Amino acid sequence: QYDTYPAHSIGSGKIMLGHDRLAESLAGHKQVIIDGYGGVFWPQLREQLDAAFARRGIRAHWTNVQEALRPESEIDRLVQPFLGGDDPLFGTRFTGQLRNFFDVQKLRALRPDSRATLNLLYGCGASLAGWEGFLVYVDVPKNEIQFRSRAGTVQNLGASGAADPKSMYKRFYFVDWVALNRHKTELLPRIDLIVDEQRPEEPAWMSGAELRSALTQISRNFFRVRPWFEPGPWGGQWIKQHISQLPQNAPNYAWSFELIAPENGLAFESDRRFLEVSFDFLMFQESHAVLGDCAERFKYEFPIRFDFLDTFGGGNLSVQCHPRPEYIRKHFGETFTQDETYYILDSQPGAQVYLGFNEGINPAEFHRALDQSFQQATPVDISCFVNTVPAHKHDLFLIPHGTIHCSGENNLVLEISATPYIFTFKMYDWLRPDLEGRPRPLNIERAFDNLYFERQGKCVTEELISRPRVIARGSSWQRVHLPTHP
Repeated sequence: QYDTYPAHSIGSGKIMLGHDRLAESLAGHKQVIIDGYGGVFWPQLREQLDAAFARRGIRAHWTNVQEALRPESEIDRLVQPFLGGDDPLFGTRFTGQLRNFFDVQKLRALRPDSRATLNLLYGCGASLAGWEGFLVYVDVPKNEIQFRSRAGTVQNLGASGAADPKSMYKRFYFVDWVALNRHKTELLPRIDLIVDEQRPEEPAWMSGAELRSALTQISRNFFRVRPWFEPGPWGGQWIKQHISQLPQNAPNYAWSFELIAPENGLAFESDRRFLEVSFDFLMFQESHAVLGDCAERFKYEFPIRFDFLDTFGGGNLSVQCHPRPEYIRKHFGETFTQDETYYILDSQPGAQVYLGFNEGINPAEFHRALDQSFQQATPVDISCFVNTVPAHKHDLFLIPHGTIHCSGENNLVLEISATPYIFTFKMYDWLRPDLEGRPRPLNIERAFDNLYFERQGKCVTEELISRPRVIARGSSWQRVHLPTHP
């Protein structure tokens, strides 16, 4: 009953498939600008379209906007201040624009060939060259970008080759996606054709006007994004066993990302054809319709995220906390922080959640234990420092920023939080490696800069565990209120 590919119907005849039909739709234009997101397989797209034009007897002249990029060494200097030095996980949000990656003189030098039947300028940032013409935008979901980066088939903006996937992701998050999203925001009102390139052999496409109309429609109704699923070192088997349409060869499914606005996509359907765009498109066009009174505060950022955490037959999550608001602004350039809750959808007897500190915690002693464990790979008896709470189906645990916490094994957690989603400061990870067998990075010092040690003992019981109360009832129903933290 769980739909792994929810899509919003936009009526018949709106979505087309394939390079041949796409080439046919472009053939009537003298100049075409094909802009798009990072992670698109640009050489393959050009090759397939060029072959389709040739079959129609069209002489197409292609110009790659990458020719106008600044030298890689200059781009490295541009992005370096935002990559957090030797921090393996964190940087700070890029403050520039996509055009900063390009040489202005080289951009101006990219001119159409007057002898060609059809001129096409293509690549990330193609519209920056100032050509007049038919504007195509090629999008690719961010989970697909991550799959491609792990396979070494895509690279960061301006890079000559693929790097380690984790370092590539850090630059995606803090630099590339920031610059590309600002560029996409400017282009959205004038996109003539939108292309979903996640299936390179058969791209889906529709008109920009239809996309904008569909975004308006769902912004005033309900919407659901396309979820995606990831294994993890602590992942369990509940999701895998209960959602049979998922690939069963994965070792586990630690996460089901149900709505993480910067990474999920929105799918549209027409005649059983599907086209997906990033969720950002909806916010760039319709933030006021979606957020109402909150639009001035959050701008284009959808402020809520939720996902499933599966530890059934798996392990404990890492012992962690999230940053205080002033810390995340100062160090990472985020505008708000990650407060969250755990709602227990299912659990086995004996399951528990680690939440807050034990009464009388000695912070210095806890720090010494964590540091010694990190340096010498020795275990820590976490229960000597961190409070544990039994976890039962329907429990709601409240985790405001700076609260030490993690789910224990044998829980299925609905995690509902504010959107910033990578700023987890891990203090202890039970000495386990990641799925590639490498040590997982810890952030003990950052965590201690943000922890509230007063959240201990009685405070946990009174403030961090929701106490449901029935606020209305009838003969066959009741409404239950689960209060949250102020």
